Parts: sequence; C-alpha cells; structure tokens
Amino acid sequence: MGSKNKLKRFQENETFKNVIQPTREEAINNFSHKGKWHSFFGNNNPIIVELGCGKGEYTIALARKNPNKNYIGIDIKGARFWRGAKTAIEENLENVAFVRTQIELVDFIFAQNEVSEIWITFPDPQIKYQRTKHRMTNASFLKKYHTVLKEDGIINLKTDSEFMHGYTLGLLQGAGHEILYANHNVYNNEGAPKEVTETQTFYENQYLEVGKWITYIQFRLKY
Repeated sequence: MGSKNKLKRFQENETFKNVIQPTREEAINNFSHKGKWHSFFGNNNPIIVELGCGKGEYTIALARKNPNKNYIGIDIKGARFWRGAKTAIEENLENVAFVRTQIELVDFIFAQNEVSEIWITFPDPQIKYQRTKHRMTNASFLKKYHTVLKEDGIINLKTDSEFMHGYTLGLLQGAGHEILYANHNVYNNEGAPKEVTETQTFYENQYLEVGKWITYIQFRLKY
C-alpha cells in the first residue's frame, strides 16, 4: 500500500464514528471508554472482541450474523482496519467498533468483566523462543484476558499454525483451563461451530485453496 493511500485512510479513520484511536498514554490513564462500552453502543448486548483484527473481516462477518451482539476489533494498524470500519458504516452496522491500540493494553481498554467473548484469528505464532512473550496465548496474555472477561467468558483461537495450536493446547492443559473444543482440522469435523466454518478471511481462503489445515480451540479460563 502506498504512503498516500495510508495517509488517506488514516485521515478517513479520524472521521469515522466507529473508530477510536487513543494515544498509548490515553489508553493507560483512565481510557474514556473503559467500563462504558455498553453506553457507546447504546445497549446492554454482549461485547465480543477480536484481537489483531487486521482488515476487520471476521469482526464484520460476525456482526452481520449477530445483530444482537456488539463487536470491537482491535489492531495497531489503522490503515488495515479502515476497510472494516468503512464497510460497517456503508452497511449501517451499528454493532461494530474498532480501536487502534496495542493488544497488550486490552486490560486498559476494557473494565473487569466487561467482555463476553474474545476471538484471536490467525495471530503471528512467534515461533522463536525469544519471541515467546509476544505469543497471544501465553500466560501473561491469558491473565489479561481473564481480567476483562465475564466469569463464563469464552476465548476462540483460529489459526493455520500447528505450532500455535499445540503450544496453546499444552499451556491450557498444564494450567487446568477448560477446553471446550479443539481440532487440528476444523473444516473436516462435523461438530465444528458454525461461526468458525462459515466465516473466512481473505488469507484463510488462500490457505484452504492449497489444502492447508485450519486449527481451532475454544476455551474458558479457570483461575
């Protein structure tokens, strides 16, 4: 993407009512929307968060199918989720928002027990050992998710990385968390949740076309 296109998208994001772009300092120091997301949406419907939402494809697809739920996509790259934000406005999807911030600030963006469900879709598996702290399902991240999730809150991990799938399964089992569903090839399993098999991102479709397996874990944290 050219720098002019990026600049144009950044500028357009500034005009979108469904985009919130706090500075890091604003996010950390009493973020204005923390604990007030139901007021932002004007209802008390469940809040579903997609971490590392990219272009917002998954956030938008789920929002279309579930108008009785609120969806928030989080990504640091605003030029990417510009597409999702614009689509939501074009389609009058009032149950969608995007926040431009770092994922590790999730517990500053949401209040305790404010989120009903989290989606992590095709994250960078950070395979090298020295990158362990950046894996989005490591113990530190799980503690952050536990803080913002309701007591019965659910986390979904969908990935093309067998490494990420295995790493997460091992960590969950070792810590005694509740695994609700796990499969190495979710499209070859009759019991797979529809929200997983009926929604694909652009890159996921490319993976499927070349026969790459898509893995999926749904789990609930126990502390």
